[in-house]
Amino acid sequence: MSRRYFLQRLLTGFKAMIMMRAMPLYPGSMAMGSETPDGLHYQPLNGRSLRELALKKVHHGGGRFLNPVGIPRKGRFRQLMRWKFFSANRFKNDLEDQPTRPVSVDWDSIRGHRGVSVTFLKHASLMIKDIDQYLLLDPVFSDLFFFIKDFTPFTFSMEEMPKPDHILISHGHYDHLDIPSLSKLDKNTHVISPLGYDEVFKETGMRNRTQMDWYDTQQQGTREITFLPSNHWTMRNPVAGPNRSLWGSYIIRTAGGPTIYLSCDTAYFDGFQEIGNDFDIDLAIINLGAFEPRWFMAQSHINPKETVQAFSELGAKRLVIIHWGTFRLGDEPVHYPPMALRKELEKSGLLDRWIDIKHGETFYLT
Repeated sequence: MSRRYFLQRLLTGFKAMIMMRAMPLYPGSMAMGSETPDGLHYQPLNGRSLRELALKKVHHGGGRFLNPVGIPRKGRFRQLMRWKFFSANRFKNDLEDQPTRPVSVDWDSIRGHRGVSVTFLKHASLMIKDIDQYLLLDPVFSDLFFFIKDFTPFTFSMEEMPKPDHILISHGHYDHLDIPSLSKLDKNTHVISPLGYDEVFKETGMRNRTQMDWYDTQQQGTREITFLPSNHWTMRNPVAGPNRSLWGSYIIRTAGGPTIYLSCDTAYFDGFQEIGNDFDIDLAIINLGAFEPRWFMAQSHINPKETVQAFSELGAKRLVIIHWGTFRLGDEPVHYPPMALRKELEKSGLLDRWIDIKHGETFYLT
């Protein structure tokens, strides 16, 4: 084995561990345990507001960013070993049923529509058409790693896809910020991202960038894009450590009228109601996937029951879920999230507000 090949394999392993949320947080923000004293997997706001925390820059800290609503974690590598080698997967018997669903998209219909539409591509990748412009969220077009199967391969080439006018990046984990996918796009495309990531985009040659802190807003004519907090974290380089760049969610007041909330990767926290009070949300798009086992994933990813709770607190009119079906990054099968969500929505009497779109399908808002 050559030294270069060995280093490539080692780096791939580190990337996979980062993707699985296995690496520990920065020691300066660590504490023992994975819950608050009252059993929560987040730090309650206790009367504080997200906007107030953002204005006070409490998430800025000495060359790294901090998560003011997250639980400091310790021993994540040990937890990863316990999960992967010593814990039984309760979904084991269902893994053989995971379907491979090649993805095709009716791009002609999308191009011909003059309103607002949302197309679920794969994993957390989403194309929003807002009248005459296209916004692409977290583009990942192909495999991530050789040992993680892609259950939703594209049947179309990138040349068939409309050229995005804006690329929105939520955070730096490798299943959301993928250099090979970005490299297939025009280097002059406008990129909207959280603070940081200069080195990543320097590598892609994409310098037409707008960097945003929490509650920053970018105006594009009558379209307004605001970057919001989420309960998550990020890392790309295990040597540099976590949270060198920021993470978050987006709210888009489209030029076509509807307001769209993109949760991006988040664990549950008690800030969704404030977001719902601040914005009249027509469509909430929530990342639901890689949430099992809860003892390991609850601090990073929302589960179906929490998704329904967050959706209710947001006060949104409609719900779409993404971040499922492509890569199995948790214990649950890739096709499990929408089935589990349906049951939770039925219990809450909210099933009629769910837009059940699958990979390659489009929901037309206007």
